[in-house]
Amino acid sequence: SNQLGSIYGHTSVMTGSLLDDHHWHSIIIERHGRNINLTLDRHMQHFRTNGEFDYLDLDYEITFGGMPFSGKPSSNSRKNFKGCMESINYNGNNITDLAKRKKLEPSNVGNLSFSCVEPHTVPVFFNATSYLEVPGRPSQDLFSVSFLFRTWNPNGLLVFSNFAEDLGNVEIDINEGKVSVHINVTQVKKNRIDISS
Repeated sequence: SNQLGSIYGHTSVMTGSLLDDHHWHSIIIERHGRNINLTLDRHMQHFRTNGEFDYLDLDYEITFGGMPFSGKPSSNSRKNFKGCMESINYNGNNITDLAKRKKLEPSNVGNLSFSCVEPHTVPVFFNATSYLEVPGRPSQDLFSVSFLFRTWNPNGLLVFSNFAEDLGNVEIDINEGKVSVHINVTQVKKNRIDISS
């Protein structure tokens, strides 16, 4: 923008989709005057900034992964990034390496660590006839299960377990694209509970 405020200088560009997949993604931003190249995972997008000035005069500091409290966000979100960044290069300087060797003084970094815990998720593929069976825990009054799933099929049994001593069972399935929980309990008047979402 300019000092008179007659030229609208705000420029926003969005690229990519489904980037929260636990894989590494690379971002390169190159500025030449008002011309910007934004490269995400080797796919380049070229655009020209609004406003009238060709130069970019950064004021004191640049932050990665979030924003200091003194900053004024231009977007709606003030949530800091949760995840890992590596090989942060700014104007030819490897920022992550300099910060790790304490060659520059970062400020307000919070719980920043120079390591990245890799997720220990192991996906399992099921076909129409396969299943995974694990031992139950007898004499327990707690049943707790959690998992992520992905499928193109609108129907299928996700989890099944018999209760001990033939007292019933629990089923979790997909039925017409909805997740349903069925709890069958014997020796009780109302012996079936169905929950769907």
